[in-house]
Amino acid sequence: QVQLVESGGGLVPAGGSLSLSCTVSGRTFSSYAMGWFRQAPGKEREFVSGIGGSGGSTAYLDSVKGRFTISRDNAKNTVYLQMNSLKPEDTAVYYCAAGSRGRISMVRTTPSGYDYWGQGTQVTVSS
Repeated sequence: QVQLVESGGGLVPAGGSLSLSCTVSGRTFSSYAMGWFRQAPGKEREFVSGIGGSGGSTAYLDSVKGRFTISRDNAKNTVYLQMNSLKPEDTAVYYCAAGSRGRISMVRTTPSGYDYWGQGTQVTVSS
């Protein structure tokens, strides 16, 4: 059974930084494309960033480009999201997702491209 466990959320002032982690168990980690999504109250879940199985391809939501960095350590079965220069509009529950279908090297930018989800971690940025 595949499990995704996120950690690293919290409360930070605007301009601050947080680093999210997501550890995957249950299958060879490199066989997953990984992604981060977020959902704010009253809004739909949106793609934030994704990375291919080998880490060679990445993608970002336009509003986080230059501020967020996604990376993965296949030896540790973990994907990371480093978030810098945080803004109040980044406040949301952040979800980690793993996709095992299709070309693993490709980044998926929609929820339908992922098969497994974590429970989410709250990120709150105060103004």
